[in-house]
Amino acid sequence: MTRQAWAWALYDWANSAFPTMISTFVFATYFAQGIAPDPATGQAQWGWMQTVAGLVIALLSPLLGAVADAGGRRRRMLALSTLVMVAATGALWFARPGPGSTLLALACVGLATIAFELGMVFYNAMLPQVARPAAIGRVSGLAWGLGYAGGLACLGLALLLLVRPDPSPFGLDRSAAEHVRATALLTAGWIALFAWPVLVLLPDPPGARPGLRAAMVQGLAEIAALLRRLPRRPALLRFLLARLFYTDGLNTLFVFGAIYAAGVFGMGLEEILLFGIALNVTAGLGAAGFGLVEDRFGSKRTILVSLAALMLLGAGLVLAQDKGVFWGLALVLGLFLGPSQAASRTLMARLAPPEEVTAHFGLFALSGRITGFIGPWALAAVTAATASQRAGMATVPVFLAAGAALLAGVREPRRG
Repeated sequence: MTRQAWAWALYDWANSAFPTMISTFVFATYFAQGIAPDPATGQAQWGWMQTVAGLVIALLSPLLGAVADAGGRRRRMLALSTLVMVAATGALWFARPGPGSTLLALACVGLATIAFELGMVFYNAMLPQVARPAAIGRVSGLAWGLGYAGGLACLGLALLLLVRPDPSPFGLDRSAAEHVRATALLTAGWIALFAWPVLVLLPDPPGARPGLRAAMVQGLAEIAALLRRLPRRPALLRFLLARLFYTDGLNTLFVFGAIYAAGVFGMGLEEILLFGIALNVTAGLGAAGFGLVEDRFGSKRTILVSLAALMLLGAGLVLAQDKGVFWGLALVLGLFLGPSQAASRTLMARLAPPEEVTAHFGLFALSGRITGFIGPWALAAVTAATASQRAGMATVPVFLAAGAALLAGVREPRRG
């Protein structure tokens, strides 16, 4: 890999700390156990927050992607998204235990989630800039594996430096959950520390840049043209529709996995952190391993194999009654999390015309978020109606199956 490719991949190492630490394992668990009145209510509230964030991302991602193409401002817009994510994540330090912090916690996580997802539009669009076509799957997969390693490293630091020591270091008050809230500051600092190389080493393509207003007008026109041309690109349209469903399932699985483990199996924060570390190890190995063979195996086939495994293992997780069985199934499931996402990014890069790549990754984000509220909504609604976290999580395999069925009919471009 070139120096630019490593700089690009390092951003995965940096920003993966947010979904790992905040959305999935640490802060999500703290919210359900320490802020919400009970875990089931916390799972439902978290679901409504993710619903709203998903709607905002769905509305903004295609437009901002087209604006970035028109104005040649991918790097600047990635920098702004990263700054907002860091600030909103750091503000979670002020979310004290108790229902009085509910609005603050949900607002900060929602804003940081929006910034994270919008940043990924500009970041993913840089992939064809750093990898030749024949190696794009390898670079994407290895970067995704590096992202899991970054999340793992940040989790390990949080466990060893903040959560496990008692008394807590730095004068942190455990009765006020300061040792847990400090993980938000660690996450914000981690992202800020490692995100800068891509912003320095990957300049925007040369050429005249119109003003922001002109770029927005041009971007809107580009989005309208893209949407008009989609029916004439059946493979791209079917892929985006397929991803619309299976990403709903994946996002729901990521966001609610730790909340589910805490509520159903009574895992405390320290065990959740150990669980997250173990899951990141298997997920990173899966992403990197599949990345090495994806260019020969095919992106579509990689996604389908991963989704089939996730459906079977996900159903097993919902049915599992023993915590040891849950642990074992979850660690095997981790092997297939990264490949399904990394190969999706690769397939999109291969389907998108080079001159419209950011706008297409805006549609890529849209396909992952336009119905992104449905997965959390379905889980929240079923959980609230049944007062059962198991019943809520049972909605996830349904979305994965619908996406896999649509993806099966996509014709993958020849790999050059």
